[in-house]
Amino acid sequence: MLNIADTLYRWCRENRPFALATVVQVSGSAPLPPGTALAVDTTGAAVGSISGGCVEGAVYELCRQVLEPGEPPVRSRFGYSDDDAFAVGLTCGGELEVLVQRIDPADQPHLTAALEKVQAGLPVAVAQVIDGPQHLVGRTLSVLGGGSAYDGTLGNRQQDRAAASQVRGLLRAGRTARVEVGGDADTCPEKLTLLVHTHAASPRMLIFGAVDFAAALSQAGRFLGYHVTVCDARPVFATAERFPHAHEVVADWPHRYLEATEVDARTVICVLTHDAKFDIPLLRLALGLPVGYIGAMGSRRTHDHRLERLREAGVPEEHLACLHSPIGLDLGAHTPEETAISITAEIIAHTNNGTGLPLSRVPGPIHGSAPMARVPSPAALLAA
Repeated sequence: MLNIADTLYRWCRENRPFALATVVQVSGSAPLPPGTALAVDTTGAAVGSISGGCVEGAVYELCRQVLEPGEPPVRSRFGYSDDDAFAVGLTCGGELEVLVQRIDPADQPHLTAALEKVQAGLPVAVAQVIDGPQHLVGRTLSVLGGGSAYDGTLGNRQQDRAAASQVRGLLRAGRTARVEVGGDADTCPEKLTLLVHTHAASPRMLIFGAVDFAAALSQAGRFLGYHVTVCDARPVFATAERFPHAHEVVADWPHRYLEATEVDARTVICVLTHDAKFDIPLLRLALGLPVGYIGAMGSRRTHDHRLERLREAGVPEEHLACLHSPIGLDLGAHTPEETAISITAEIIAHTNNGTGLPLSRVPGPIHGSAPMARVPSPAALLAA
């Protein structure tokens, strides 16, 4: 639902009831992930999309039906129609399950507050009951980032506390996912399946090296939703005027800035300096941090020399295996803009467990639901 938070927030502030259709499960080559939503208000106005167009009409009619007073939530499954690919179904070959429910803002004031936090860019998560006793399906509970407070209820205090605990973990990771709570006869007798919608702070992209490639990469990173920082030890090059698309530009030694800044499992680090006096202390530190991606620019000869220097600096082989160098995918890139696409393509593939191969050469669904094995992060290796 958070994909249409701006409109839902306006409807809630106007105390306008609406029907909310949420993708709660996908399989095969479904076009949009769980948590994506479409909403219809009492005037018939619609916002959002759940399938890229192929089942929107049928879901819209379900929304109109559920908007009638007293109508319970409805779950419906849509899949490919062998008899008629243009019938109500997913012509892409996948399946998705949708929960359609009426939302009355007056009954769930905490939802308005959660949507307001999203509008303000603050971390928040909303847990939605998608399976369980009929009278609980559709209930929501919201959790704010940075604390233990929650609002709303899923049925009873024990279930609320159990749900809030799991939701906080997903919020810290910035993940939207299904979780189960309850089923314990002593504490939470009713088993519930929740879909947890999360809105976390933007992931960080740290670009080291105030070069032309960094200017193009900062623009691409911002387009992808990263909070972009460009850092260089040379103040004459590290200026906001040279990097208008970066959220911040820092003049400091790269390793010193990295040591003092906050990173997490979604952070990507791109080292574009290819200068040993900057690269080695920076990468020695970075390769021991729990970040999502580390890449370094340079030729294969530069890469080989860099590995030798890092080994001499005591970096273990299992950490070196996490370094993407030379940085980027082989797209034949030459210009800074093409190189930025090459780098961000590798980041996307690594983050989503993609192969980086042309889709025409990859068998199976385009939108695969089962993640592939990936190289473990430095944090995971340290914990092993």
